[in-house]
Amino acid sequence: MTSTVLNTPALNIPTIHQLSNGLTIIAEQLPVEAVNLNIWFQVGSSVEPDAINGMAHFLEHMMFKGTPNLKPGEFDRLVEQRGGMMNAATSQDYTHYYITTAPQNFTELAPLQLELVTNPSLPEDEFQREKKVVLEEIRRSDDNTMRRTYARAMETCFQSLPYRRPVLGPAEVISEVTPEQMREFHRQWYHPQNMTVSVVGNLPVETLINTVTEAWEKIAPQCYSPLPTSVSFPAPEKPFSEIVRNSYQDSQLQQARLVMLWRVPGLDNLQETYALDVLAAILGQGKVSRLFRQLREEEKLVSAIAAGNSTQKLQGHFSVSAKLPQENLEQVETAIVEQIKRLQQEEVSSAELNRIQAKVANSYIFGNEKPSDRANLYGYFFSQLGDLNPAFNYPQVIQNLTPEDLQKAAQKYLSPDAYGAVIMSPS
Repeated sequence: MTSTVLNTPALNIPTIHQLSNGLTIIAEQLPVEAVNLNIWFQVGSSVEPDAINGMAHFLEHMMFKGTPNLKPGEFDRLVEQRGGMMNAATSQDYTHYYITTAPQNFTELAPLQLELVTNPSLPEDEFQREKKVVLEEIRRSDDNTMRRTYARAMETCFQSLPYRRPVLGPAEVISEVTPEQMREFHRQWYHPQNMTVSVVGNLPVETLINTVTEAWEKIAPQCYSPLPTSVSFPAPEKPFSEIVRNSYQDSQLQQARLVMLWRVPGLDNLQETYALDVLAAILGQGKVSRLFRQLREEEKLVSAIAAGNSTQKLQGHFSVSAKLPQENLEQVETAIVEQIKRLQQEEVSSAELNRIQAKVANSYIFGNEKPSDRANLYGYFFSQLGDLNPAFNYPQVIQNLTPEDLQKAAQKYLSPDAYGAVIMSPS
């Protein structure tokens, strides 16, 4: 089944092709002398039981350790010899693997990339060696002040959702996982119904789709038979009903950290997230944002401040974070609360809104010009939502927001009297 996505002034018009087994291929020809192949799976740390927390990330590492037809490291060498690039990433909601190569090398390398992720050998000797690498990555993450602060923030923000856990998993869990557990995890999640292949570059769409289809038809008979996929998630958590404050001492800090958090809608309620994206930009994105101007430039109470709206699949979080002298903590938190109240009580001016709308929309458009950008965009939205329209419509939706929309969102989701607050202080 093949369809071309058409939309109102769309960013792009890719072709969506779905095989009978459920595998979705999204392809677009782009006149740039490169091709990016992005393979997305709807699996991340959020689907892991506590007993194997970190398995999705560990498995991502093991994917590069060969197949029955590729020796460990052989694919890496083939890509690099042809001047290509490759990498992978694991999040809470997805894992994806990608290569960028010259168009003339795509038909050779694409089948190997597909084989690598769908039919890995997962040999025990490589498993034990790579486990040490992953444990070192966990150790370095634990030793990183920014990541420690983020981890404390997520533990405060979410009480039941799996987003409160680290993607890498705890060292004590990873130390005990086995190759057979990894094989079972792969069988459960790495199958065509759970898979989106996004490919963008300077080859005809038919060539891009046919290359992936033919490669899959050869690989499929060798793959593990999938296990039933059944995961029940807790419902989204209710907004904070009071201020929940957690304080920590951190000997590596030179200045304190303050993170303020609100639980907000996620991808399952996407329409509610757009105004929050703009509110984050107004509050703390760029040198003309309200908090940056007030607290860093004018009052000089912080050395850094930022706001963001993170939209995850099950639930999102809105945050304001600051780096500051410890003696300024109370004053800065009060100032942030006052700025939240201002958003609730006063409509944003048309001039400020127009500036932010242009910035947010243009950043989105400018950030999706390369084949890798486009392939990422398509793979993300289709794997998470089964729909590309939000990818195309984002700039238009942002530009159509009104001051009233922003005020209502601030009133609904950003309570000045109920939020999570994480304070990290130098010891």
